[in-house]
Amino acid sequence: MLGRVIAAVLTIAIVLAAFSLVFGFFFPLSRGAIFVPSTREKTLLMSEMAEVEPGDRAVDLGSGDGRVVIELARRGAAAEGYEINPVLVLVSRIAIRTAGLRGRAAIHWGSFWRADLSRFDAVIVFQGSFVMRRLESKLRRELPRGARVISDYWRLPGLAADTTRGTVYRYRMP
Repeated sequence: MLGRVIAAVLTIAIVLAAFSLVFGFFFPLSRGAIFVPSTREKTLLMSEMAEVEPGDRAVDLGSGDGRVVIELARRGAAAEGYEINPVLVLVSRIAIRTAGLRGRAAIHWGSFWRADLSRFDAVIVFQGSFVMRRLESKLRRELPRGARVISDYWRLPGLAADTTRGTVYRYRMP
């Protein structure tokens, strides 16, 4: 009997580990970046650099656990996030409800590559270096003139940042 219990526990552990690797590492890495949660300080800095005001629309591309989306909504923006990891989407949606921000913040389960970003005034992004050239092209095509793009760690290769604070860069779309 004890052997069957141990076998069942090991089977569940292996399935959970495989699920975590697929949805937490391999799948996200193939699309952009793995989930690395922003520190509270970095979340506040990116939100501050986005300069959102009530009435602005902001989006976090690869929104992880939703902490940046929540902070943007607290600052008055209609905030959205795109996330491909279903577990993180669920965590984000719970965090938004817990923060009392339903109706002002939302997380979409899916790839931001298929999203129309033309309605956003501010974009927050943390993606891998290999994504940034393609992402810059999408942002140039879709964002309105003057939209703010805040990137943590990785630079947009064809644009000069108008503000840099540590590893956070802000760009204004031409």
